[in-house]
Amino acid sequence: MSRTTVATVHLGALRHNLARIKQLAAPAKVMAVVKADAYGHGLERVARALDGEADAFAVAALGDGLRLRAAGHRQRIVVLSGPDRASDIAEMQRLNLDAAIHHEEQLHWLKEASPSRGLLRVWLKVDSGMHRLGFAPEAVSFVHAQLASMPGIDPDIGLLTHFAESEVFDGTETPAQIARFTEATQGLRGPRSLSNSAAVLGWASARGDWVRTGGLLYGLSVVDGKVGADFGFRPAMTLSTRLIAINRIGKGERIGYNGTWTCPEDMPVGVAAVGYGDGYPRSAVAGTPVLVGDRRVPLIGRVSMDLITLDLREAPDAKVGDRVMLWGPELPVEIIAAQAGTISYDLTCGMTRRVLFVEDED
Repeated sequence: MSRTTVATVHLGALRHNLARIKQLAAPAKVMAVVKADAYGHGLERVARALDGEADAFAVAALGDGLRLRAAGHRQRIVVLSGPDRASDIAEMQRLNLDAAIHHEEQLHWLKEASPSRGLLRVWLKVDSGMHRLGFAPEAVSFVHAQLASMPGIDPDIGLLTHFAESEVFDGTETPAQIARFTEATQGLRGPRSLSNSAAVLGWASARGDWVRTGGLLYGLSVVDGKVGADFGFRPAMTLSTRLIAINRIGKGERIGYNGTWTCPEDMPVGVAAVGYGDGYPRSAVAGTPVLVGDRRVPLIGRVSMDLITLDLREAPDAKVGDRVMLWGPELPVEIIAAQAGTISYDLTCGMTRRVLFVEDED
């Protein structure tokens, strides 16, 4: 019996989710965000599933763009952090990648871009309030003019920004950011891209010409207290393992490291072959739900490197070898993340190398 922890990636769910995003965002085009190894789902795997469907891919770094081109993808690819050093410019031109430009040092490097290598498409990033990357609104017109004057730069300069709290649908910060971006880019030519996943759901005024969606693509909720299915999206990952032991533990006995959970009665305790060595969160608290067969049972004791322990009183027919689902369509990852004090993105991105990834067309 294999002890392998398995992450099943549902390719049909990815395609469904992209179609749903297109429906919500129309007539805007869609950049499928595949950074962080496609939020842990596998960069090449996700790109292959969406080949010909996504209008563009968005990645965090040049290396991911190289991987996509090496895999044969010819869609537009946007590098959201742009060049990290001067030598990246020629490589981006060679690979025909779009570059986000967000600080002055990059402008110095771009002056060396040779039109003989092909014009480099760029996106001028506006810091409308996130205060992470981007030019201040008052500098945008000047920077746009600089870019437009460079012979190696495509004159169709994109304009983008990033929202700090677009998942707060009744908040005031997103409207303020939209207003700052609109004012800063007034009169400038070029496609606009404002919306991330949450903004696609909650801010119709921020559609622009392109949306950049990550979480929704993988069926992950971007709103506190909600799961992806609440918005018509399907989870693209199931994490599962097997029960490898069932022990009868007496009343008053303590479970696991430091004995943080005490048995209230004589009871069956299951042991499942998964732990933080696989990417299951060590911070998951007692009571975090797990599916054993079709029965939801609680985690008890501390998560260890290779194992978790489960209260099987609600699954009296469980047996060694039974499938254990840690998250998936019947147990949303958002629920596990909340119990672990984190977000769903953190969990799917956190799978380790010993997890076996398999693909499912559903």
